[in-house]
Amino acid sequence: MRLLILAFIALATLAGCGGGKEVWATKEAVERVAYRAEGPPRLTLFTMINNNTGAGAHTSLMINGSQRVIWDPAGSFHHETIPERNDLLYGITPQVADVYTRYHARKTYRVRIQTLDVSPELAERAITLAREAGPVGQAQCALVTSKIMAQLFPGKISSGWFPNKLADQFARIPGVSEQVLHEYDSDDNSKVLAQWTPERG
Repeated sequence: MRLLILAFIALATLAGCGGGKEVWATKEAVERVAYRAEGPPRLTLFTMINNNTGAGAHTSLMINGSQRVIWDPAGSFHHETIPERNDLLYGITPQVADVYTRYHARKTYRVRIQTLDVSPELAERAITLAREAGPVGQAQCALVTSKIMAQLFPGKISSGWFPNKLADQFARIPGVSEQVLHEYDSDDNSKVLAQWTPERG
């Protein structure tokens, strides 16, 4: 088991699951970009999967409640226009959500995207739990996210280190829908953000 965890840490670091730094955007920055998506309250679980091995490499969770945020534990997705507070990203407009998924999908990784409509109360609890959970240490993205989701879905999700296991547990919850994003860009995903501006989308 210890060797498996060490191997996962090495793989996750390559995929962008680093982290551990304290980051705290100002109240003004967070309030300025606050965005509430149309439609029902919703959880969207992202699982980044290595195309060569099939191993899960990173886990994150988009939450649409009173506003839409992305819980990106130990993530590498950073942009000057997207405020962050300890792994919780704010201002998740459709353009930001799109570039977030495209940033992670490339020739070496695909993104498993699972969505579930939830009650407003559960969505707000998810935001609260994510707000309190960061910052997350290296390669602990699935561990901490699964602990959050275990509180949201007791008896249906258990905590653990592995992104694919969390995604498989989530898939068994009634109402979860799923798609997989494949892209074939260079493995240097930094170019996606370097070329992106909020105005262009």
